[in-house]
Amino acid sequence: MPSDRPSSHFFPAPVRSGELPRLCFLSYRQIRGFAMPVVAEYTGRAEIEVVDGTFGDALAIARDRLERGLVDAFVSAGSNASILRAGLQAPVATIQLSGFDLLQALIKARRMSSRVGVVMYGQTIPELDEVKDLLNIEVVQHAYQTPDDARQRFEQLRREGFEVIVGSSLVVELAEQAGLHGLLAYSLGSVRKGFEDALELARVARLEAGRYEQLNGVLHNLQEAVLAVNRDNRVIAVNPPMQQLLGPPHARLIGQSLEAIEPELSLQPTLDSGQVERAVVQRFAQRDWVVNRTPIREHGEIVGAALTLYDARTIQEADTSLRIQQGRRQSAARHRFANLIGQSPAFVRAVQTARRFARTDLTVLIAGESGVGKELFAQSIHNESVRAGRPFVAVNCAAFPEALLESELFGYEEGAFTGSRRGGKRGLFEAAHTGTLFLDEIGDMPLQLQTRLLRVLQEREITRLGATAAIPVDVRVIAATHQPLNDMIAERRFRQDLFYRLNTLRLPLPPLRERREDIAPLAEAQVGRCLQRLGTRLDPARALAPLLPRLRTYDWPGNIRELENLGERIAVFLMQFDRLEDVRYDDLRHDLPELFADATASEVADDTGLSAARVAAALQAQGGNRQAAARQLGVSRSTLWRWMRERGADAPGS
Repeated sequence: MPSDRPSSHFFPAPVRSGELPRLCFLSYRQIRGFAMPVVAEYTGRAEIEVVDGTFGDALAIARDRLERGLVDAFVSAGSNASILRAGLQAPVATIQLSGFDLLQALIKARRMSSRVGVVMYGQTIPELDEVKDLLNIEVVQHAYQTPDDARQRFEQLRREGFEVIVGSSLVVELAEQAGLHGLLAYSLGSVRKGFEDALELARVARLEAGRYEQLNGVLHNLQEAVLAVNRDNRVIAVNPPMQQLLGPPHARLIGQSLEAIEPELSLQPTLDSGQVERAVVQRFAQRDWVVNRTPIREHGEIVGAALTLYDARTIQEADTSLRIQQGRRQSAARHRFANLIGQSPAFVRAVQTARRFARTDLTVLIAGESGVGKELFAQSIHNESVRAGRPFVAVNCAAFPEALLESELFGYEEGAFTGSRRGGKRGLFEAAHTGTLFLDEIGDMPLQLQTRLLRVLQEREITRLGATAAIPVDVRVIAATHQPLNDMIAERRFRQDLFYRLNTLRLPLPPLRERREDIAPLAEAQVGRCLQRLGTRLDPARALAPLLPRLRTYDWPGNIRELENLGERIAVFLMQFDRLEDVRYDDLRHDLPELFADATASEVADDTGLSAARVAAALQAQGGNRQAAARQLGVSRSTLWRWMRERGADAPGS
């Protein structure tokens, strides 16, 4: 029987320890002896420890090396490699058995006998049936999953009179102990490839370890309790406040499953859904916390998640700070008229009107449905006015409670209310001095604040909360709303005098359904940006061509914002295809149900599975080429031809 007692061999690199990748070659004795020439080749490129480990103890040996921090990546083959990959959170390079390896072994075996048994880990290889005919030998093969299984398969071949056995290290050892010829199926080339893979895995592992070390360095200085996990919900970073919450100061948390450490704080739902959870109140360790759970993404893929616990005793201060940060958008105006896309008469008229308004310093009221781009027009007006280069301050009047919005707009003096900042704070009117203040969603402003706003617009001065002296301000106001202000005035929910003050210049923006000529260029621009961001080189105009009829007839209740949303989904769908000829547009029904919800009779498929919409989209996508269109539709060219002839349809193509 093969020995179960592990032995260890270490090959130190000829440079200072720690500079080279550290590999652990964990194998059966047979493949270890066979691979030693390759191991010697790599001693200048890596620190390599060679360990004889059998099926039963391989995992324990590997875990010991990991816990002691002695290895960056493992190299193994067959059953050992499978066990390590399944049981370790560490990189494992597998020495793969190639068809060429097996062919070489069978050629060598044929010199010894015309009957050869093959016993390999995992599964049998169907291609051997063809090879044995070519080599003119009898080959019987078996696969095993456990050592006992391997012994049974070997014994079966021995009883059937096979004297030459090709297989894994374990099988070769069994053959030699039984006095038979055992031939290892692997080649030195495969071993060499395994070590090359291990070096790359070790390099990536060290890069990740460096990232985790940097992450821990950042988290170490945070006052909140924070940790991060990888995609397997294992802790990769934790700061001292979180360490103190979860266990003794020196307890090892890195690498442990968060589910096992503290199920109440598990990030598995965040990893599964990709959804952000913010400001969730949770009771933990006999205290109340405000919890944030956030997925960590790289190139759009979820690679981990972060957990932050804020002490609820400071929740009011933290919440106020968060609201201020979200509401105060004081970055410079980025958008200009030249960047706006559209050539439809309604859009061109809106741009011309806005450009005319920009040459004045009067108050503007922008009206339009949600998502039509009201702030983009506000920024463009600012950037084409005499105030360009001055502050552009935007505030969403619907995003703040009344008391907080008042302090945001007008500021406050020290001691004006409980929790007020020492020294007071200037408001957004003061921040926008000499520039433009954009009041978005003005229709949601509380009545009491409408009164104060009216006075500011009339007097051009503000008074901070808790103060008595007025401060002059030079601000141009641009307001925007999707609300029906005339109806709100009739219902006494909006002041009529404020409406007249704001409505000096009125700029109505058309919804997207009234500027259908602009849908194609807007969609192409959005999808093009998304494809570029996703690293896909498909032509957005050609990719969207089959969808344009649906895009143009859709009502777009969410306007430009909805178009951007659907553009993202279309780009993510397209990224799976390398060529436009391979795009299966019918599959988009699942990703864009709103576009396909208004299916007409012309889209109903007949018994061939074809419909007018599908055929038209395929022909357009393939440039009229019927053969390519038939291939995309999954039917023969003759079926497509017959379908078109029966319906009197025709299209250019071949």
